[in-house]
Amino acid sequence: MPNIEEFIGDIFSEIGEAPDLLLQYLHAIQHEYSHVPEEAIQLLSERLKTPPMKINAVIDFYSFLHRTARGEYDIRFSDNITDRMLGNQLLFKSLCKKLGVEPDVPRADGKVTVSLTSCTGICDQGPAMLVNGLVVSKLTEKRIHKMVGRIEAGIPVANWPKSLFVVKDNIRRKDKLLNDDIIKGSAIGALAATGGEVMLERLENSGLRGRGGAGFGSGLKWRLCRETEADKHYVVCNADEGEPGTFKDRVLLNSYADELFEGMTVAAGIVGAKKGLLYLRREYLYMREALEKTLQERREAKLLGKKILGHKGFNFDIEIHMGAGAYICGEESALIESLEGKRGIPRDRPPFPVTCGYKNKPTALNNVETFVAAAKIAVFGADWYHSVGTSQSSGTKLLSISGDCERPGIYEYPFGVTIRQILVDCGASDTQAVQVSGAAGSTIPPQEFYRKIAFEDVSSGGSFMIFNQQRDLLKMVLNFARFFTHESCGFCTPCRVGGRLLNDLVEKVMVGYATRYDLKEMERIGQVMKKTAHCGLGSTAPNPILDTLAKFPGIYATRLHNTSHTPAFDMTKALDVSRLLTGREDEGAYVERTDEY
Repeated sequence: MPNIEEFIGDIFSEIGEAPDLLLQYLHAIQHEYSHVPEEAIQLLSERLKTPPMKINAVIDFYSFLHRTARGEYDIRFSDNITDRMLGNQLLFKSLCKKLGVEPDVPRADGKVTVSLTSCTGICDQGPAMLVNGLVVSKLTEKRIHKMVGRIEAGIPVANWPKSLFVVKDNIRRKDKLLNDDIIKGSAIGALAATGGEVMLERLENSGLRGRGGAGFGSGLKWRLCRETEADKHYVVCNADEGEPGTFKDRVLLNSYADELFEGMTVAAGIVGAKKGLLYLRREYLYMREALEKTLQERREAKLLGKKILGHKGFNFDIEIHMGAGAYICGEESALIESLEGKRGIPRDRPPFPVTCGYKNKPTALNNVETFVAAAKIAVFGADWYHSVGTSQSSGTKLLSISGDCERPGIYEYPFGVTIRQILVDCGASDTQAVQVSGAAGSTIPPQEFYRKIAFEDVSSGGSFMIFNQQRDLLKMVLNFARFFTHESCGFCTPCRVGGRLLNDLVEKVMVGYATRYDLKEMERIGQVMKKTAHCGLGSTAPNPILDTLAKFPGIYATRLHNTSHTPAFDMTKALDVSRLLTGREDEGAYVERTDEY
């Protein structure tokens, strides 16, 4: 391995030296050394004039950063509920047993570490894992066996068969966004021909709304950014696709990167930005090389850089900044904090990013799908876009469909399509529930399958997970509760404590010790979180619990210890540890259980 001081010096020479680049330095160090050594922390502290405590806090905040060494082969199993449905737990245990490792503990020889991680965006091709940042999809026992052989033989991951790392787009249905191609540079040319104000009006007339789930008008956002006076403006793309069950941005980044960068450049021309930033989730590290290549090709074609398409004063370029594993950074203000090299703690709002965003400057921040749509609207016009959809939701929506269906993958529909139609198209049958918009979204029962995907009905950031009648929905709820507990940034009490309490209560239901009193507590805590949490994560974290309590009460009722409102408490079980410590097994060490308390 290279000398740490020289390595850090090379990083600074390559990307610059500034405190806001801290996360990028840490990412590069982690990638090279499998952790961030103490020596590196001290060197960064001296060079950036930043206290070591602050650097440590940033490292500890992100799941993909570590202060202790991981293995030469760093393996992370995706543990989203859809991966569990496909058998990831048995494969995970099998791999650990074959390698002789405990989860999260590096093997004594330093060769390998095996861990679980949150959704990796490969839900349509699971079970999946990351090996040194590369994706292995469609895992089987046979694949696991062969991987173990390569690891024990010390074969570098770069020399493993390429067939292991194939990730398909799996586009099952195309509509306007994916079907109607544009010529590279045509959106920028349209902007140059019409001017920023006319192009902005075109965007506003199209009715395009943010595709991340919130649905704020994109034209209004860009206008507010454009009209805010400042010496600098920025364009930021949120490619931190961390919502469980969502993988549409993965496909757009893989096959529609030119359209994405075109849309960002159009936004820059409208708001007056000179610099753009693509915030790419750490799980998509394997896509970075191809994205950098596309950016360079656009620079060479005069579609990025100085004097874009020969227009004096139109200067704009895009940098890729890597995330480090934090679901909260999908929230726009937390993402900006992360871009500035800090922990991803959501900001108080107002002010909003359009007026006070990256480096406290006006920032147009949108989702990948939104920028791709903007590029095509620039070419084809507003009428082309709002010719489909509903009165309040124009255009189309990409859905990431996974779970119990014959044909998982990406489906593009005009807004207004019913959930029932989607289930027919993807080959789902005997469906018990659909989870729309990820863990933070809505749990839809069969009696509501008439409802439509639209901002005015069932809004969705893109995730669409299907569960048939054979699935235990409480396992889904528990998976999501654990996810939110792990991903809480810890800033506010409602999310930090409320999420943990909900997780514990769901576990209590799962093992059969809960009562109706506990169900009431779950509802009460969930409502407190929704009303008082600092950001969207905390306020939406109880959604799957509240939805299933209301719409699927049976999954709780059948597991209750009793039906009274008195909390059940197993005194004998509670005394297990005391008996173990004292060595007592006599009759007096046990309490006879009755149903009277």
